[in-house]
Amino acid sequence: MIVTMKSLLLAMALTAGVIIFPGILTAQTTGAVPEGITAAIKAGNSREFARFFNTNIELVLPNVEAVYSKTQAELIIKDFFSKNPPSNFIILHQGGRESSRYAIGSLTTSRGGYRIYFLLKMSSGEALIHQLRIEKEGD
Repeated sequence: MIVTMKSLLLAMALTAGVIIFPGILTAQTTGAVPEGITAAIKAGNSREFARFFNTNIELVLPNVEAVYSKTQAELIIKDFFSKNPPSNFIILHQGGRESSRYAIGSLTTSRGGYRIYFLLKMSSGEALIHQLRIEKEGD
């Protein structure tokens, strides 16, 4: 009877591992912010950055706060980058689930530092930005 109980416990532990660990591995591999977003921000490339925007996006920037179409948002970001040319961008923190993720980053520009927050949601297999917030660091 003891051997049977040990076998049962071992089987349960293995089953739990098979069910739990693939989910953890999937979350780690699919949970990263797409590299294209980071590269576009670093380069100050509004066109490439806008490729990751949802059809409508909530923007919060200094002196700007509303929901815009993808095209309008691209123009606003282009203006922001022209006034604040980026020299570096790094992701400081990211998290969430497979269907929605967030990231917080630090943008260094010729006119000072900014904190960037964005919310990504999966749409047709793509991670698209639904909310973008850019705040001057220290404010």
